Amino acid sequence: MINFNEPTLSGKELEYITDAVTVEHKLCGDGKYTHKCNQWIEEQTGAAKAMLTTSCTHALEIAALLCDIREGDEVIMPSYTFCSTADAFVLRGAKIVFVDIRPDTMNIDENLIEEAITEKTKAIVPVHYAGVGCEMDKIMDIAKRHGLKVVEDAAQGVSASYKGKALGSIGDYGCFSFHETKNYCMGEGGAILLRDPDKIEEAEIIREKGTNRSKFFRGQIDKYTWVDKGSSYLPSELNAAYLWAQLEACEAIFNDRMSKWMLYNEILGSSDVIRERVGLPYIPEECKHNAHMFYIKTKDLEERTNLIRHLRENGINAVFHYVPLHSAGAGIKYGRFSGEDKYTTKESERLLRLPLHYNLSLEDVEKVCEKIISFYKVN
Repeated sequence: MINFNEPTLSGKELEYITDAVTVEHKLCGDGKYTHKCNQWIEEQTGAAKAMLTTSCTHALEIAALLCDIREGDEVIMPSYTFCSTADAFVLRGAKIVFVDIRPDTMNIDENLIEEAITEKTKAIVPVHYAGVGCEMDKIMDIAKRHGLKVVEDAAQGVSASYKGKALGSIGDYGCFSFHETKNYCMGEGGAILLRDPDKIEEAEIIREKGTNRSKFFRGQIDKYTWVDKGSSYLPSELNAAYLWAQLEACEAIFNDRMSKWMLYNEILGSSDVIRERVGLPYIPEECKHNAHMFYIKTKDLEERTNLIRHLRENGINAVFHYVPLHSAGAGIKYGRFSGEDKYTTKESERLLRLPLHYNLSLEDVEKVCEKIISFYKVN
């Protein structure tokens, strides 16, 4: 079976975990490996501060707290995203305002954001789907003119950029995921990125259960105490040790994924039957993607279902992605759709993600392409 995903194992993960246990004697958060990961993210992105979290979901929750989201506020985002994007703000009492996506990138349509703004709007949450950046210049301009915060859901965007700027570093806050399905992983984990140095202390307090414990460990105060709201958002040092091995090998992992992404694109893009009937990923000129995902678009839901079945019968696990949030029970309860759902549902029913991971071989990629092409030649 060619699996859709397998967690990356670059080589030194177990060595570093053993070191954390037997040498550092540190299992809880904010040890040597956590600090190494934080520093790597800051150096790679230019963020004023980066802090590992237990998940991207929790990074989004911290961002919602930093944005001071309150009951009755509205937050604008695409419906085509994971529920965590909305959950973080729903937990603060916000109403989610969903905006349609662009069919080319599957990202929020930047031209529809402004008409969704009301006097209750507090923040815009662009989601960089498949590691391809949203049109951030326009989004930041809209936010500036309306006095709104921007929280980048860059869960899939580590090592990707927009106009030379790292995804996650452009808005007020950025949120990364290091879940096992991501390019660099730690099982469960994420990170929050801050643009404004003046927000660092507040973010540290939220992340440390509402205490000023971080200042205590730096020797800035002689004891720490509970000073504000917060929660336990620190990942285990074991997770951080696993991640650090991959961040050290980031270039090799990046190049490996990109070679497979390019092979998919080359084989499928050179097939006449595929070009005529299947949509392939689009990368805007101003975006540098990270080969997080290779997807195709079928004619419709029925064709996608049949193709998934065909691939599984040939030992290939390909999967669809999000069911639009505005059509879910919680989406109806906690949100509303602004304007027309012209593309969100339609495009979500067409999209099919193909296997792409560190353990996948180039021969596997060729087999997947072969089976997709053979499907279209007989259907």
